[in-house]
Amino acid sequence: MNKLLLTVSCVITVCRLNAQQPVPIDDYRFAESRLIYNTDPLVDNIAGAPEWLENGSFWYRVLTTRGREFILVNPAKATRTTAFDQEKVAAALSKATGTNYRPYALPFRFFRFTNDNKSISFNIAGEEWSCDLQSYQCRKTGQQPSGTSVSGTWNEVVSPDGHLAAFIKDHNLWVRELPNGPERALTTDGVKDFGYATDNAGWSHSDKPVLRWSHDSRKIATFKQDQRQVSDMYLVTTNIGKPTLMAWKYPLAGDSVIAMIHRVIIDVNQAKVIPLQVPADPHRGTLSDDISSSGTFDDVDWSDDNTELAFVSTSRNHKHEKVRIANAATGAVREVFEEKVATQYESGQDAINWHYLKKSNEFIWYSERDDWGHLYLYNAATGALKNQITKGKWLVTSVERVDEKSRVIFFNACGLDTRNPYFSHFCRINFDGSGFVDLTPETGNHKLTFSPDGQYFIDNYSQPDVPATTVLRNRQGKLLVSLEKTDVTRLKATGWKPPTPFSVKAHDGKTDIYGLLFTPTHLDNNKKYPIIDYIYPGPQGGGVRTWSFVSARLDHQALAELGFIVMVLEGTSNPLRSKSYHDMNYGNMAENTLPDQITGIRQLAARYAYIDTSRVGIWGHSGGGFATAAAMFRYPDFFKVGIAESGNHENRNYEDDWGERYNGLTSESDYAKQANPLYAGNLKGNLLLAHGMMDDNVPPYNTFLVVDALTKANKDYDLIIFPQARHGFAADGPYMMRRRWDYFVRHLQQKEPPKEYQLVSKPDPR
Repeated sequence: MNKLLLTVSCVITVCRLNAQQPVPIDDYRFAESRLIYNTDPLVDNIAGAPEWLENGSFWYRVLTTRGREFILVNPAKATRTTAFDQEKVAAALSKATGTNYRPYALPFRFFRFTNDNKSISFNIAGEEWSCDLQSYQCRKTGQQPSGTSVSGTWNEVVSPDGHLAAFIKDHNLWVRELPNGPERALTTDGVKDFGYATDNAGWSHSDKPVLRWSHDSRKIATFKQDQRQVSDMYLVTTNIGKPTLMAWKYPLAGDSVIAMIHRVIIDVNQAKVIPLQVPADPHRGTLSDDISSSGTFDDVDWSDDNTELAFVSTSRNHKHEKVRIANAATGAVREVFEEKVATQYESGQDAINWHYLKKSNEFIWYSERDDWGHLYLYNAATGALKNQITKGKWLVTSVERVDEKSRVIFFNACGLDTRNPYFSHFCRINFDGSGFVDLTPETGNHKLTFSPDGQYFIDNYSQPDVPATTVLRNRQGKLLVSLEKTDVTRLKATGWKPPTPFSVKAHDGKTDIYGLLFTPTHLDNNKKYPIIDYIYPGPQGGGVRTWSFVSARLDHQALAELGFIVMVLEGTSNPLRSKSYHDMNYGNMAENTLPDQITGIRQLAARYAYIDTSRVGIWGHSGGGFATAAAMFRYPDFFKVGIAESGNHENRNYEDDWGERYNGLTSESDYAKQANPLYAGNLKGNLLLAHGMMDDNVPPYNTFLVVDALTKANKDYDLIIFPQARHGFAADGPYMMRRRWDYFVRHLQQKEPPKEYQLVSKPDPR
C-alpha cells in the first residue's frame, strides 16, 4: 500500500513538473525579434512619402543598407536620379558646423529645393541652413526654408487661400488672420452644448471645429450642434487626492435624444449666419459613425462657383438618405433624390463617393442596390437616374478623381483580382459606363499617391507574402519610372518568413473567405501546436487590416515563435465584399463572425496536421474584445483560452451610432439578447479581461458588467486594469502584450513564462 502511494505521489510530482516547465527567456527574446520595431530596420529600399516641387518633379527618401538616401524624379522626362551628392553635402555641412556628419545619416528628414533647384534648405536642431548644390557650400541662414507655408494650430481649420484659420471659442466660431493677425467672431449665439462646429461623436471628440471652407475662402459650411438634452458619460481619474470627474455628451443606443445638427452657411466677410431651410439632421454620416471621419465636414460638397452647397442627410438608423442642394446666399434647399435601404446605407469604403457637378448639372452617386458598391449618374435638376456607371461583381471603394471636362472618373476597386478579392486596383471609366480600364493590372494590393495636378501617380503594390514594388505612372496607367523594389534579404537572413495567405469556406459551406496563417520559424510538421485566433469582427473593418506587405502584424508572428499557430480570418459581415456579404450579421451583431472562425480553424486543421483543435485560443481588442468574450461564452467547448481587451460587451452601453447603424435601432434588434453578460455563466476555459479606466471610446463599464456577471455566476476569471489608459492602452501596450504572451503560454501550453519579461522598443537607426 505504501509503495503504491509512493508511486502515485511520484507520478503526480512528475506531472506537475512537466506542467510547470519553464520557457527560456531566449524564446521570448526571439519572439520579440519579430515585432515591427525589430523587423522594419532590416527591410531595405522602402520609399518614403513624395514631396512635390513647383516644377512638377518630386523627391523622396529611401531607406537602404547604407542609410537614408534622397531621390529626385522628373515625371515629364521619366528620370530617376540622386537628389544631390550626399558625400559632398555631408562634407560641406561638417566643415560649416564643426560636426562630423555621415553622408547617409544626414540630420534632416525634410528639405526644400530652392533657387531653381540649385540649392537646398533644411533645419538642424531648430536652425535653418542652406547648401549650394554647385559649389557645395553650406551656411546658416536664420530664415524659414523657401516655400514653407503658414499653417494653423492643431485645433484650427485653415482656409484654402491660407489667410484665415477658423477655431471655436466660447461655443462660437471665430477666425484669425494668419500668421499672427487679429481674430474676430463669426457667430455670437452659441451656448454650452448648443455651439457651432463642435466636434463630438461620443466616442470621438476634440476642440477642433467641424466645417468645410468654400473654394474661394469666403464661406464656411458647418452646423450648430444641439446636445443640450443628450445624456452624459463619466470617467474618473486615478491620482493622489480627490479624483477629477470627466463628463461629456455621449448618447447611447436606444436613447430618446441624440445629438442633432442645424446646418448653416457662414458668410465670413460679413460674419453672417445663413441657416439652411431644412429640419435638423441626426448626427450621422454616410461613411462611418461620425460626420467628420474623413478629417473634414463629411457629406457636404461646394459647387465649383461656391454658389451652392450639396449635402446628404442621413436618418438615425442609416436607412434613408436625402440628397439636397442649398443656395449659399439664401439657405433655400431643394430636394434632388433619395435612397432607402433595408439595412444600412454607406457611401463607400475608404471615401465618400458622391460628387455634385454643377457645370453639367449632374450628381455622381454611390449605391449597393445591385448587391455591389457601384457608381450611378443622376440629373441634378430632376433627380432622375441617367445611367449606371460601373457594374459587375466587384465594388468601388473610393473615387479619387472626377474629370468633369473629359467625363472620366478615376477610382479604386476591390474584387477585380482573381488572387484575392481584397486587393485594391486603380481604374478609370467614362461617365456613360464605357471605357473601363484597370490601370494597375499587376497582382497585388495597390496603394497610390497622386501628384498635385492629378497627372501622375506613384503606385506601391505588394501582397502579404510579396514585398512591395514602387513605380511611377501617368494617369493613363503607363509605367514611366521604376522607383524601388523592397528588399527583405537581411530580414530573411534571421529566419523570418511571411504569413501564409489562405482561403476556406464560410460557415454556409459555399462562400470563400480569406485570411493569413502565421507559423513558427522552426515549424515541426510532426508536432501538434495550439492555435490562436486573432479576431476583429467589424462590421466596419476586419482583422487583417491591410493586404499589403508589412514586415510584422501586431504580435502575430511573435506569438507563433512561442510555439503557436496564429490565424487571422476575415469572416462574413466584414466589408469590401458584396452588400449581402456585409449584411450577413445585420441585426445579430453577437454572431461576431464566430461560426466562420470555427469552421475556418477546422478546415485548416484538416489541411495542416500540426494544428491542434483541442487547444484553441482567441483574442481581440475593442470589437475583437466583444467577440472574444462571446466566443468563450457561446462556444465554451471549442475556445479554451481567451483575452478580451477593451470590449464593447453590452452595446446598449456603447455610443449610439455604431450599434444603430450596423445592428439597427434597439426597437429593431434584440440588444439584450446579444449582450455578453447574459452568457457569462457558460464560461469553462480561462478568460482574461482588460480595460483602460480612461477609455472614452468604449467606457470601462462594458467590461465591469461582464465582471459582475462572472462573479454572480461564481466563475473564475482574470482581470487587468490600466488606471491611466484610454482605448488603445498606449504606453501600457507593451505590458499588455507581454501579459498576453504569458497567458497563452500558461493556459494553452501549460508552461511557465519568464518572470516579468521586459519588451524594449528600439528606433530604426537609419
